[in-house]
Amino acid sequence: MIGPCSATTPAASSPMPRALAVVLEHRGEQRLDEAKVLAFQRLTAKAGELASESPHKIRDIDLREEGMNSCTTPRYVRDNKGSCERGKRRLPGIALGTIACLIAVACQADTPDESTKISSNSANGTEAKVRALLDKTLKNLRFIEGGSFMMGDFGPLHSPDKLPYSSATDNKFLHKVTLDSFSMSAYKTTYADHDVYSEATGRPKVGMDDLTRKKLRHPESAAGLKWQEARDYCQWLGKQLNLPMDLPSEAQWEYAARNRGQFFVFATDNGKSEPGRNVWEYEQRQRYADEHSLHPLAPSLPLGQFPPTPLGLHDMMTDGFEWVLDWYDPNYYKSSPEYNPSGPAKGKEKVLRSFQSQDGSSLSWGDGMTFTRNHRHPDPPKLNIFTRKIDPDLNMTTGTAARCVVNRAAPTSAP
Repeated sequence: MIGPCSATTPAASSPMPRALAVVLEHRGEQRLDEAKVLAFQRLTAKAGELASESPHKIRDIDLREEGMNSCTTPRYVRDNKGSCERGKRRLPGIALGTIACLIAVACQADTPDESTKISSNSANGTEAKVRALLDKTLKNLRFIEGGSFMMGDFGPLHSPDKLPYSSATDNKFLHKVTLDSFSMSAYKTTYADHDVYSEATGRPKVGMDDLTRKKLRHPESAAGLKWQEARDYCQWLGKQLNLPMDLPSEAQWEYAARNRGQFFVFATDNGKSEPGRNVWEYEQRQRYADEHSLHPLAPSLPLGQFPPTPLGLHDMMTDGFEWVLDWYDPNYYKSSPEYNPSGPAKGKEKVLRSFQSQDGSSLSWGDGMTFTRNHRHPDPPKLNIFTRKIDPDLNMTTGTAARCVVNRAAPTSAP
């Protein structure tokens, strides 16, 4: 006879009554349809009611009337020895051990069963990961004192020939911007970071299609995200930390990349692109990708391989575009307010900053400068550029990443 809740409860992917899991283990079954689950819940309730009156009354439960049978057909009832006897409609007294867990559940027994322990351990594991991520997030925040700067292509003020640095028109109309102080993440969000968030919130992990998972998805590489995924992650972190966290505004991003608005053409330790020292050099990138079994053209290799900017920010001009809050408008700079601009009220595409640079050569052509504006649909369609047809297997967000900010005018200290 099985004692109350003494059987080992099998792990289940979907919730089911604890006592039901015990009975399933006793019967050697792994699956149960929804009708049987509901029937078992009714049986549990009746067992609890009868037990509260008199334990022997449990014998009077008719399994078939409750829609629950211990064998595969309605004509059989399983006894405590594991055999099926034709025609038995009542629970044999000797089989009470099998249903003892019903009473325990109904009476809310204090002793947790094995499935509860497994669930608890899993929850504790997730909580530990979340705590580690929050500690890491606080540790990697860099305080950026607010101030004023001239936003846009500052070539006419800084270049030797007093000409623009880029041929793009959407970064022209140099205009004054004044920002409050804020803090910014030193690194883009990695796959490892975002996986913790996915586990904690019950969402599917990003970048799990075959190509990304096998050749691009290094834990310490920048996670490929849609705009909403990027913003949800930052706001979730803020909720956990009780801080006003979000994606940066376009103005905040440029101000930080330019070392508080200075004339930094590139967001490196010295404002210059020096392949092999402060950005990837082609052969160097190839070797690193081979060593880590990654695709040499991956949008991001593991982050933090080069010196940070003077403000302590890594990879601001390489290893993936970064989403910002603003909607894209090529003419926005002509109407942008001076104080804490947040972009147009609406639009079809979002602004991207940074660059999906593979090596320093593309940067020397004028891409990835601190004032370069890119833009993309926040949830781009999976369109094959060659066939011009939708391809559900494509991942359109491998090269679009995120970096969070804290919109608070005082430094945020790690515990």
